[in-house]
Amino acid sequence: MLLSGTLDDRVPKGHPLRAIKRLADECLAAMNAQFDEVYAQVGRPSVPPERLLKGQLLIALYSVRSERQLCEQLEYNLLYRWFLDMDFVEAVFDATSFTQNRDRLLATEVAHDFLKRVVDLARGKGLMSPDHFSVDGTLIEAWASHKSFRPKDEDPDDKDDGNGWSSFKGQKRSNETHESKTDPDARLARKGNGQPARLAYSAHALMENRNGLIVDFEVGTACGTAERDTAIDLIERTPGLTATLAADKGYDTKAFVQDCIDRGVTPHIARNEYGSRKSSVPAEIAASEEYTASMVVRRRIEQIFGWMKEVGGFRRTRYRGSARVRAHGQLVAAAYNLLRIAKLLPA
Repeated sequence: MLLSGTLDDRVPKGHPLRAIKRLADECLAAMNAQFDEVYAQVGRPSVPPERLLKGQLLIALYSVRSERQLCEQLEYNLLYRWFLDMDFVEAVFDATSFTQNRDRLLATEVAHDFLKRVVDLARGKGLMSPDHFSVDGTLIEAWASHKSFRPKDEDPDDKDDGNGWSSFKGQKRSNETHESKTDPDARLARKGNGQPARLAYSAHALMENRNGLIVDFEVGTACGTAERDTAIDLIERTPGLTATLAADKGYDTKAFVQDCIDRGVTPHIARNEYGSRKSSVPAEIAASEEYTASMVVRRRIEQIFGWMKEVGGFRRTRYRGSARVRAHGQLVAAAYNLLRIAKLLPA
């Protein structure tokens, strides 16, 4: 049978994925030298890193459940094949090969570098504010169950049928004495008083306030000081951030406010004056018009977390280990930025 036409002919000219593909290809073209180091040197041909990254973008943008489901849909979904630069008759890569090559990709800094390329693209197009930023954190549920949270000094040979320890009533369990045998990097954490504790990671986003784009994204160990500690790291690795930083009441501590001031950043942090507590944010800062505006705009960061969890599939990570969870989150953050940039740019 002779076929006349291309996949590009089958995709409507006004389809929103066209703008996202154009932006993604522009960022990927600048990473060719880095991709050469990721290709396997022996064995059968690898899945191209460009397709691995664009496949992860499809998973986030279209809420695809897994890499295996993506490979299945590539057999008949022409839109997905077009986005990955495949033709009508090209064989789809095996799901196992896809995941093995994906693991090799996530073991590098490619995901973070791709996010930085997307951020630089937005800066170059004048879509990012150089003056006003917001920061916040959330919990991402780990791919591990409560049953895997066992004592650290437990004898490996002391095994049971898997049901004898399913009830934890009356037992004291903490991160100091227990760890997950499935994902040792996960920590038992909860969002607040009265909330259930789950094995989780802490995710942190730095957002610019003009268009609500992600400047940087980080995933780390869930603990009481994770939000403030990671916020300082995000400030230090963001060149030129010498303006205002908005945050919620959880960041209103004397040490964090002083750390911001020492780095030339004005802390626009919600004042925590519950009961007899005094806020560490200076009164002259809280009385300014910029502070009032930051208190309104900073809530946009919750929309980022909402999209990443509900659409991007990052409510519960599919990977184990902090390095792979971090790379997964940064790819979902890159997908969010590409979606926003495509909407903000003129047609």
